[in-house]
Amino acid sequence: MKATERHNLIDRIKTLEGLTDDERSALLSLLRESKTYGLVWEDKPEEVEERLRTEMPVLKEVESRAIISDNPDAPNHILIEGDNLEALTTLAYTHECKIDVIYIDPPYNTGNKDFIYNDSYVDTEDRYRHSKWLSFMSKRLSIAKKLLKDTGVIFISIDDNEQANLKLLCDNIFGEKNFITNLIWQSTPGSNTGSDIKTVTEYVLMFAKNKTTTSINAKPIDNVDKYTLLDEHWEFRGPYITNKLDRRMTGNHYSDALNYPIEMPDGSILYPGGENFKQTFWNWRWSKTKIEWGRDNDFLIFQKKNGKWVIYFKQYLKVDNNNELIQRSHPFQNLLLEDAISSARGTKEVMELFSEKKFDYPKPLNLLRNVFLMAGANDSIILDFFAGSGTTLHAVMQLNSEDGGHRQCILCTNNENGICDNVTYERNKRVIQGYTKPNGEAVEGLHVNNLRYYRTDFVGRSRSMRNMQRLVNLSTDMLCIKENLYTEQKEMAGMKTHPQVFRYFDDGKKQMLIIYREEYISQVVELIEKMDLKQKMKVYVFSPSEDPATDLFDPVADKVQPTALPAAIYNTYKRILPKKTNKFINGEEDTLTLSPEEEALGGLFGEDEKGGEE
Repeated sequence: MKATERHNLIDRIKTLEGLTDDERSALLSLLRESKTYGLVWEDKPEEVEERLRTEMPVLKEVESRAIISDNPDAPNHILIEGDNLEALTTLAYTHECKIDVIYIDPPYNTGNKDFIYNDSYVDTEDRYRHSKWLSFMSKRLSIAKKLLKDTGVIFISIDDNEQANLKLLCDNIFGEKNFITNLIWQSTPGSNTGSDIKTVTEYVLMFAKNKTTTSINAKPIDNVDKYTLLDEHWEFRGPYITNKLDRRMTGNHYSDALNYPIEMPDGSILYPGGENFKQTFWNWRWSKTKIEWGRDNDFLIFQKKNGKWVIYFKQYLKVDNNNELIQRSHPFQNLLLEDAISSARGTKEVMELFSEKKFDYPKPLNLLRNVFLMAGANDSIILDFFAGSGTTLHAVMQLNSEDGGHRQCILCTNNENGICDNVTYERNKRVIQGYTKPNGEAVEGLHVNNLRYYRTDFVGRSRSMRNMQRLVNLSTDMLCIKENLYTEQKEMAGMKTHPQVFRYFDDGKKQMLIIYREEYISQVVELIEKMDLKQKMKVYVFSPSEDPATDLFDPVADKVQPTALPAAIYNTYKRILPKKTNKFINGEEDTLTLSPEEEALGGLFGEDEKGGEE
């Protein structure tokens, strides 16, 4: 359609009778879109998305499944059982712009019973096969982008079935300019029979949220133990090894500019590859300028062997980085060639934990280890919302044990065929507590880790007083996740807490207060006045409005940071959830408060509203 025709049609739609405001807005939005390049697919509604039109997800802890370390500094890992679209919605409140690294291993959409859409497998005969997969992925990746820090990175495993579509989808969501690389790894050795070309590789697409602010890590060097030599006069440089300064080059790697004479200590001349004469296809590894620098700073060793001069350079284990010595490293490559990276290796690792095949094609630990070394720091928050067998958490805990890191991991998965209960949770429980391999070898547990198990629950989206009160009560577990603070105290400032009125959390480093009843704010403020706080305490207050009764906190304004609930949750969810459909009772929207009978039975704060049961 020509631009003039589009403008004329827009003017007609603006004056057309018989359209609702929503219909008119939708038509105008479609006409104003002007894509010249990109991925196009037909959006296919999901049942879970329809559910989210009437209900809001929350998280409830299954306290009986918590695995808590004796070490107070153990990282808190989280496992969420539920549809990952629901789980991601809750994380949009608890972790918006907080995630350092996302790794996911979504369905590959092979048509071989690996991708379920609305409770049905999508097979190769489904003409909407790719549209369903793209609809499914786009909703989840759009939320994932909101969770990433500005410096964050996402890794997505995929194979040839959807790799091309996924790249275009990510170009659209994250921006083509934020593409980093496509990692390639050999997942299978393949067959040595037949005449067809065997595909033995898979991919991991890597995108940054904002490439200009993202730092990619270098790979630590191997064989650190070989650095054994020490300088008497340069002790601060640390240990080093020696390498010959010249080498024979082939093809385009040879350069005349690096084939020049160097004067030896006795005045003789040395060319690369031999004494006193120029050898073709031999280079010095350093330029003339760097050679002079090496002489002046004692980085070169001139040595005679069998009457012939040889030059060595010192390679130190640590190198100067802005006046700070850091351990030598080298860049990762997008082609991962390590022997320990294969699907067979991943299957073996699961077999060693369970003595049976519990999961098809689990990713190998070493693949994930490489991914988490490429991006983020050793205290990163890492998310996997297609958790599968739980390799991601296993790899995070193993890497922490190797380098002393404090990475935290969040896993999300449904419980189809008991996968969350019997595989994801059970695997990592054994990794933490220790297990015995089928050959009888005992494996010590990675004990300095906490694992907390949550399930998704739901509250109606209509803003009735009942729904708002229930949302605040059920949001306590989400607030603990949001603040990474789980240590509940039974007293505050010498007074016992009351779960129907307020709850207080304090781990010795930070504090959080949740006030469920507005009428008690003044009394709670009196308690806060008695407290000696080193930093402002997060205070979450139930309020039907967006005002957390700020004026009542004036006496302790320097000690607290009040936030109104559930307004803070509603404000986040309205940017995530699909358009709301209100539920009505007897033709009117439910705006009822709790009845006296409900209050007497426990109502808002009854036992049935506590954490989930096994």
